[in-house]
Amino acid sequence: MVVYKGVCHPVLCDIMGHMTTRHYIAMFDDGSYHFLHSLFGWSSEQASIDKKGWADVRHVIDYQAEVAAGDLLEIEARLIKVGNKSMAVEYQMQNISRNELAASLHSTSVYFDLEARSAIPITAEMREAAKAFLSD
Repeated sequence: MVVYKGVCHPVLCDIMGHMTTRHYIAMFDDGSYHFLHSLFGWSSEQASIDKKGWADVRHVIDYQAEVAAGDLLEIEARLIKVGNKSMAVEYQMQNISRNELAASLHSTSVYFDLEARSAIPITAEMREAAKAFLSD
């Protein structure tokens, strides 16, 4: 599932001429919100109502190829695992301009009580909705 489309603008590049690390994570993060919405219908508006959200607890990023100013980027996401309180997602950033994998991110996120500031169980309804997105 495509969760992000964007372009690497010159301002996103570092002094060595390629996209700097901080902007990779921003693009992956933006894509994660789209993915959560597709999976569960989750939104920031809903989070402000029910005081439940998500907290990333682990990221593993592999940088595969440089991204330069002007490159067109697309991020796909696939759900790997749903646990009791967490889920694992694999994101792949494709450099459409160069037809190559730019980076991948393996992310672990916990369902989170925004008032108690602690992990909470993923609901049965959420687990059922996620089944359609689980990769084998």
